[in-house]
Amino acid sequence: MLLLLAWQVLGDSSSPYFPPPATWVDAVADRIQAGELLPAMVQTLASVSLGLAVATTLGVTLGVALGMSQALARYLGSTLEFLRTLPPPAVVPVAALIVGVNGPMKVFVIVFAAFWPIVLGTFAAVEALHPLLWDVSRSLHLTKREKLIKVTIPALLPAILTAIRVAAPLAIIISLLTEMLTSMPGLGATLLLAQRNFNAAEVFGLLVVVGFFGLALNGFLALAESSLVRPGYPQSNASMRDRSQAA
Repeated sequence: MLLLLAWQVLGDSSSPYFPPPATWVDAVADRIQAGELLPAMVQTLASVSLGLAVATTLGVTLGVALGMSQALARYLGSTLEFLRTLPPPAVVPVAALIVGVNGPMKVFVIVFAAFWPIVLGTFAAVEALHPLLWDVSRSLHLTKREKLIKVTIPALLPAILTAIRVAAPLAIIISLLTEMLTSMPGLGATLLLAQRNFNAAEVFGLLVVVGFFGLALNGFLALAESSLVRPGYPQSNASMRDRSQAA
């Protein structure tokens, strides 16, 4: 904050590279009045939300399956490790060739980037589940469906939500990058257009908008985590040991 204040006081509004923060606000306001910024934000938010939803569904499903089956984990392990090392930006040209430059392509690249933190976090959480949870399930004679809904999912929920919070910034970054590379509608394309027009004030202003965009998404996920996670639910071997030692 002090840096921004000093920048505002000492900055030169005519500077082509480092305009003061007050000019950022004016530049962003111009984009809003032109009716360009809000639709771009909606486009990016829609892509990120859909990509995170699909990545969560696929990542949790595969993560649980890998955690429950050592044979499946060994069979798919090398393939998943290979795919995980592929940088998502390198997937954009391939996806554009196969799927085309359209909305599904952008969602596909976002899913590819956000999928790995979720599947790995879920897999690790399943492996860390305490055996007591399965003993309780057998004692209560729960069906597989009841075991999944009443035991497995509640125990995995904290790890899944944390993994989603890790994946969310990746989804935003990849969405912006895809929009820049393909000129598809969104904040990334708007930011790239400002850069090509050498409008430094608008570039800085849009970077602030992107920052608040990510902050808002993270705040929403944190609120969801605090609302959905039940405190005191046994999650892993480590947490169970801590409770036992405390007792």
